Amino acid sequence: MRIETERMYLYPLSDEEMWLVIEKESDPEMKQAYTEMLEGSLSNSDKRIWYAIWNMELKDDPETIVGDFCFKGFGDDGVIEIGYGLKEEYRHHGYMTEAVKAITEWALSQDGVKQMEAESDAENIASQKVLFRSGFVSNGKMGEEGPRFVYGGKKGMKL
Repeated sequence: MRIETERMYLYPLSDEEMWLVIEKESDPEMKQAYTEMLEGSLSNSDKRIWYAIWNMELKDDPETIVGDFCFKGFGDDGVIEIGYGLKEEYRHHGYMTEAVKAITEWALSQDGVKQMEAESDAENIASQKVLFRSGFVSNGKMGEEGPRFVYGGKKGMKL
């Protein structure tokens, strides 16, 4: 399974690769999040791609991972939430917007997926810009991490 964008390959990690990510992670919050992703993958093997860590790898430099993302499970309601992160040195180059657009389009083409959602820290304006540019709009609700967004289908919106 691999999604191709203009500049990247996006693909889910295997369970073994996810273990390695967890072992190397020094941030306790991220370590916990990655552990939850692995647990979701292991307990939902038929739908593991909806729980796995996905890498964002540069096409022209296959050893370079610029960031990662995840789908936060596959609920019965068909609503898929995404989460993402980009390594600092690759920020402000459009990689995350490119990835979010691609994964949203791909996910919505899958059986049973009805809606895409995301949540962003209220202070993380860069993340909110990624969501707006990718066609997400605020739904006026607050989540655990901050404002919630839903895919509205309009691409290229500005914040």
